This record gives sequence, C-alpha cells and structure tokens, in this order.
Amino acid sequence: MFLLLIIPTVFQAQKIRVFVLAGQSNMNGFGYNKDLPKDLKTFKDVYIFHGNSVPDGEINGGLGKWEVLKPGHGTGFKSDGKYNTLSYRFGLELTFARQIKELFPNDKIALIKYAREGTSIDSLAAGNFGCWDADFNGKKGINQYDHFLKTLSLALEESDIDKDGKKDEIVPSGILWMQGESDGGFSREIAEKYYGHLHNLMNLMRASLRKDDIPVVIGKISDSGKNENGKVWAFGEIIQEAQEKFVKTDKKAAIVRSTKKYLYSDTWHYNSAGYLDLGEKFAEEVFRLITK
Repeated sequence: MFLLLIIPTVFQAQKIRVFVLAGQSNMNGFGYNKDLPKDLKTFKDVYIFHGNSVPDGEINGGLGKWEVLKPGHGTGFKSDGKYNTLSYRFGLELTFARQIKELFPNDKIALIKYAREGTSIDSLAAGNFGCWDADFNGKKGINQYDHFLKTLSLALEESDIDKDGKKDEIVPSGILWMQGESDGGFSREIAEKYYGHLHNLMNLMRASLRKDDIPVVIGKISDSGKNENGKVWAFGEIIQEAQEKFVKTDKKAAIVRSTKKYLYSDTWHYNSAGYLDLGEKFAEEVFRLITK
C-alpha cells in the first residue's frame, strides 16, 4: 500500500535589490539613445519605476509604472501612472544596471528614479525648477522631496514587481545622488550651506527606506568651463568640498570623481560617453559599500 503525501507548494519570495536614483539633470540624463551599444538596449531581470518629473507645487509628480528597463529614461521621459512615455535620451541607469547585475547575478534588480533638471536643495536657489528642501512649503506645500516620496511610495506599493506571481522580498541596497550644480551657481552663502543640506537630505532618504545605514554614493559635480567667463558654477568648488566632506564623515558613503574627465554635449550636461562611464562607476562604488 502506497501512502500519497500531498505537500503544499511553498513559494519563496523573490529577492529584488532596490536602488534609488535621484538628483538633478545629470542624474536624469542627456545621453542619446542612438549612441548606445546593442548590449544596453535590452535587459533581463532589471526593472525601473521612473517618477514623473514636475515643478514644485504640481500634484502629478512621482507618477510612474514598473517596466523592464530599456533606453529612454533620460530627460523628456513622462508618465501618467498608466503609461510611460520614453524619450530619446538616457542616463546612468543603463550601465549601472548592467554592472550591478553582473556583480549580483543571482538577484533581480529594481531601480526607482526621480530627478529633475535645474533643481537645488536650497530653496533660495530653486528658481523655476524646484528644490529638495523637505522643510520648504513655498508652493502649495509640495516640492521635489515630496515628488520623490510619492515616487517611492507608489513604487513600493507593488508587491510583485517582476510579475512572476510571487511576492517580492525587497532589499533596499543603495541611494545614488547626482546633484549640486544649482546650489553652486547662485551665491557663496547658499553654497556654504550645501554640506548641511546634503547631510540632512540623505538622512531623510535613508529614513524613507527604513534603513539608516543604506549605502549612499554621490556623484561629484564638475564644470564644463563653457561659460563666456570660463566657469559655469561660480561656487562649484565649495559644493565639491562639501561632497568630499560628506563621504569622509559617513562610513556608508562614497563618491564618484571620474566626472572631472568627462566631455560635455552642452554647457551643463555630459556627453553620452560620460553617462556610460558614470553608471559603471556608481555601480562599483555602491557594490564596494554593500560588501565591505
């Protein structure tokens, strides 16, 4: 006599490493999709939620939809929460994803991105672009940090990012921050406040992910020298010093310095080759912080 044992199927949660990408235009990305090699045009087991970018005060910021990563998540990307409209530009997300997937071959990768051109942390440098100061309530109580929080909230509402029928095990693994140019272009006083503003904002971002020691990688700002007077960012060196100070005083932070060698496609933005290198460098630094 044979005894048939019926063993219930147990589905293990799929581990998905989540990385947050945030900042201003050089995080958004001004690379041209036409310059991409074939191996960066399709991805497997890499997903992205890209929050809709809008000025302070608007209510539809942060809307997005999870999709498999592909080119088109640079400047000009839009989303209404139901449909994503890709652009003809890319940012650092492509080579970052390729490199980090190679470093974590057994994990699926998810990117949560929110960035907006021209944005500062200090509200006095916001202009018409917007600011990331969590305490700023100048326009209807909504600013870039609020749009970021909405992006994060909507992204993490999804319990099955890869649509495989299994609940995801979300592993917050890193914050990538590329910003500071706008804070270095107004006044010495604003620039000299950058370290404190950056320190506070990164702590808030870490808290939003409920992981106080999550690695943070900063992209060091650079200057194209294409202004009629030479320098574009009058107080850029003060921002650079603040960024270096941040990573020296934070054991779970690192900085990407290769930006000083990049060529530019215009006065403010790197060329396609710059973004390709930038993504790889961010991946190397965040991996080092995760594994050290």
